[in-house]
Amino acid sequence: MAPAGEQGGRKDRAGGSNRPYRQRNLENAALHYLGRYASSEAHLQEIMRRKLARARERGRFFDEGEAEAWIADIIAKFRRLGYLDDSAYARMRSRALFGRGRGLRAIRFDLQQKGLSEEDIDAALSALRAEHEDADLEAARRFCRRRRLGPYRRRPSREGDGKRDLAALARNGFSYAIARRVLEAEEPEDD
Repeated sequence: MAPAGEQGGRKDRAGGSNRPYRQRNLENAALHYLGRYASSEAHLQEIMRRKLARARERGRFFDEGEAEAWIADIIAKFRRLGYLDDSAYARMRSRALFGRGRGLRAIRFDLQQKGLSEEDIDAALSALRAEHEDADLEAARRFCRRRRLGPYRRRPSREGDGKRDLAALARNGFSYAIARRVLEAEEPEDD
């Protein structure tokens, strides 16, 4: 008699499985991911590689060479179907980060980390600059408003607030000049 949780060579969910892992499994996992999150091609490839590594850890078997071909096939299929579009993703992600008050340098770094090409990144940042007269200044204001820094602070300033505020702005990709300009304003939007 088979131990509890095992039948015909299959193990229960907690114990993994010795069944083969197929392209269909990987494609379904990638499609599920894209149903929940927007992604660049490079980022989705990394997600699929991690999925394969976890499958291997759980005892699922597959051919390594075939797995890389699966990834390439899935990416090509999703691009053809319109599920993946790096230039649209770069524009969407840059607008979302800008809306949260991230500076253009921080946005560039984030897009690079997502594996986007310099061409797509430059186009997305150019679009932001075209939409906003002084994009970095506007983003710094948004950041300060959201974090209640400088002129957006509700309580009176205390000693050390200025340095902490400058550091927060620097970590988010703003130049010293932009940070000082926003933080030294007497009233919001008065810089």
